[in-house]
Amino acid sequence: MREYILSAFADEASQSIAGQIKAMRENEVSALEIRSVEGKNVSALDKSELERISAALSESGISVFSIGSPVGKSGITDDFSKEIERFKRVLYAAEVLNARCIRLFSFYGVDSEGKKDEALYRISEFVRVSSGYNVTLCHENEKGIFGDNEDNCLEIHRAFPSVKAVFDPANYIQCGRDTKVAWEKIAPYTEYIHVKDALSDGSIVPAGVGIGNLEFIADDFLSRGGRVFSLEPHLRVFETLSQLQSEELKFAYTYQSAEEAFKASADAFKAILQKL
Repeated sequence: MREYILSAFADEASQSIAGQIKAMRENEVSALEIRSVEGKNVSALDKSELERISAALSESGISVFSIGSPVGKSGITDDFSKEIERFKRVLYAAEVLNARCIRLFSFYGVDSEGKKDEALYRISEFVRVSSGYNVTLCHENEKGIFGDNEDNCLEIHRAFPSVKAVFDPANYIQCGRDTKVAWEKIAPYTEYIHVKDALSDGSIVPAGVGIGNLEFIADDFLSRGGRVFSLEPHLRVFETLSQLQSEELKFAYTYQSAEEAFKASADAFKAILQKL
């Protein structure tokens, strides 16, 4: 089995940082993609909260790989100055937590005429504002945003070579895209992969159960020198889900607890990695 780094959105296992650390240790996850703690989004955490989280993670030997920020998950006609302020708070969080990457999005409502140029301008501003920070901006192919298909994502990465991709197979499936076709185009730009699979009806399932071609994609990613996979289970409703999804998710499996769903996600993907 080749070398890899397993990260996770551990807020799907627990909202407390102690609970997130416990779940990560039990499932041999070494890095955190931090999204929320105690019900607060990472973009809303203050200095003392970030320092407390950083100390707890450091004591546990867990690093923060990426800030799972909500930046760009807003309307293209929304006040951009507020989004820039939120982005600056995320940059500060990345600095305190020593995160390598910041996950971001490319705005809702861009299908309206003339809005693509505005989306690209806003992304250029994220690049400009972050230029003095030691972080890599990573765009995720979220359903409903400008970059919800591989062609628009490709346009983003070609326009902004420093912006890398977070490749999310389940999101492509939910947009009616073939993940192998998407991977062929986006693989050269991919910084890390969200481990999330889905059925053809969009229902979220453990890695390898759906049509996301996770084994093929993981194998090719490792062959290209990629290393980081981030578990985003989405296998059951968790506390802050309503803050993250504009529509209700469909689940094909039932789990009795958040911890059980998190373990199922980790176990399924580890089984794939064992084959590679």
